[in-house]
Amino acid sequence: MQDRLEQISQVVVTAGQMRDIEERIFAAGMPVVALMEKVAGLIARRVQDLKPLLKKRVGVLVGPGHNGGDALVVARELHFRGYEVWLYSPFSKLKELTLQHLQYTQSLGITCYSTVEELPDCDFLIDGLFGFGLERTITEPIATAINQLNEWNKPIFSIDLPSGIHTDTGEVLGTAIRANHTFCLGLWKLAFLQDQALDYFGKAELIDFDIPLADVKAVLGNEPKIKRITKVTALATLPLPRPPVTHKYKEGHLLLVCGSRRYAGGAILTGLGARASGVGMLSIAVPESLKYLLVSHLPEALIIGCPETETGAISHLQLPDKIDLSSFSAIACGPGLTKDSTSIVQAVIESAEPLLLDADALNILAQLGTIPTLQKRQAATVLTPHTGEFQRLFPDIADPKQDRVQAVRQAAAASGAVVLLKGARTAISHPLGAVWINPESTPALARGGSGDVLTGLLGGLLAQAATKQIPIEDIVATAAWWHSQAGILAAQERTELGVDAFTLTQYLMPVLQQI
Repeated sequence: MQDRLEQISQVVVTAGQMRDIEERIFAAGMPVVALMEKVAGLIARRVQDLKPLLKKRVGVLVGPGHNGGDALVVARELHFRGYEVWLYSPFSKLKELTLQHLQYTQSLGITCYSTVEELPDCDFLIDGLFGFGLERTITEPIATAINQLNEWNKPIFSIDLPSGIHTDTGEVLGTAIRANHTFCLGLWKLAFLQDQALDYFGKAELIDFDIPLADVKAVLGNEPKIKRITKVTALATLPLPRPPVTHKYKEGHLLLVCGSRRYAGGAILTGLGARASGVGMLSIAVPESLKYLLVSHLPEALIIGCPETETGAISHLQLPDKIDLSSFSAIACGPGLTKDSTSIVQAVIESAEPLLLDADALNILAQLGTIPTLQKRQAATVLTPHTGEFQRLFPDIADPKQDRVQAVRQAAAASGAVVLLKGARTAISHPLGAVWINPESTPALARGGSGDVLTGLLGGLLAQAATKQIPIEDIVATAAWWHSQAGILAAQERTELGVDAFTLTQYLMPVLQQI
């Protein structure tokens, strides 16, 4: 059972895919009315858990389709359990099953109103106006009604999605319910992982109504193209446990190329992130003037002082004798470099080692020409842009602010790189099109230097993965999960305002210690 729940929790579907899966269930003989009863019963029990009878006046928003039918069954069940229930249904035409449920609820003495103004004062609302698959813009008078309901500032529980949210892109279709809690039905919809929709979901939870895995796989295939990162998947790709007989070079050798006189902190934070990864050997190339500063923070690392420009940037890599770029398991480059280090970025791009580019290295790559430059590389490349960097790297790709999943998929396919697009819901795509999405994060990570920590952590994991044949995209997903969990843990203990980047590095190890 746990294995099935874990697999279900990873799956992400579009509206079209969910429709196909449901059609298979109905074609196999499951009556629509039976499924509606099951789903609504599960929702009613969760509402009871979250809003016991002390808060018992509930307004139920009823739409014309089966989402409205679900809401009516919830209304009926809460009525039987002692809640005082009122209905708001502004639609003159309802689907037949929904109409039957409306007639029955009214026969129980539950009053139905056609305008928001008539609806009595409620302790909370249940939103069943529109479910998955809505594509048209919400028009009057429903748009005004939704805005009025939002202004009531009452807790709202949405069924499947907040009404007005596009199932795939997360776009607000004119206006939308701002839910405090959303019950996603059966399988996670793509909108739950789009940054632009997150203000509307509140707390989201999956209502598992036992969709057979066979039906999911029949529609999505054995390997879904879009997957949520879970704790199980993240831990499965960590290079743990280590074999009892090993040594430092078997656990990866990472070269960090970072820092400048102006941005010394970027090198320190990146190094601290790499230290937490457990990489066997860590070398850090910095301007000569930063060498002893780095030694004081990272005494276990090999700090390589390089010649620097007048502005304090690395002018060229000067590695120790008998060491060249091929000596490293992976290279991570970018934080704190400044744009004066173009020749350094060109040198690491021309190497044959797995390479991670971030921060100033991404800006330099954009100037060089992202796609033609990366297409010359033979080894694996990972890019970790935020939205602004992404748009500079891929000006002709879909807008990541509108559909980050489509954007990151196109960018990876065009460049041949694994692309990690940072955000509240970090999206990661392999060049062949598979996308991982990190479903949990915290705004506490919206601090300068947080991305540098991720670069170090991911670089260290890439170096270890290179010695163990772990798929690159899987280890990138693990790093994204680990980094965000550290932020969540730190915010719980220090508040969201108390998680600076240095503090974040101190919570990377506690994440694993809690497991």
